[in-house]
Amino acid sequence: MTANTNTIILKIGSKGEIFPPKVIRERLGFEPNQPILLFVHQDQLIIRKIYSIEEILNVPPKTKISYHALKQFKEDLIEDYES
Repeated sequence: MTANTNTIILKIGSKGEIFPPKVIRERLGFEPNQPILLFVHQDQLIIRKIYSIEEILNVPPKTKISYHALKQFKEDLIEDYES
């Protein structure tokens, strides 16, 4: 295994396994037996963590909206839909 700050070069195991080093698993928050998503894009293999519902719900929203603005938005949506 050869390591750089953001790049790791490793060999595929004899049965085709890929074993990310501990430093990478810790950095990405991968736990044993955790499902992950593998995605092939052209000649790249992209590995993504699949977040649990609890993890998703604990992420703070990127935008804030007041109750009154949400209510107005809902009314506008209904009005647009009905017309």
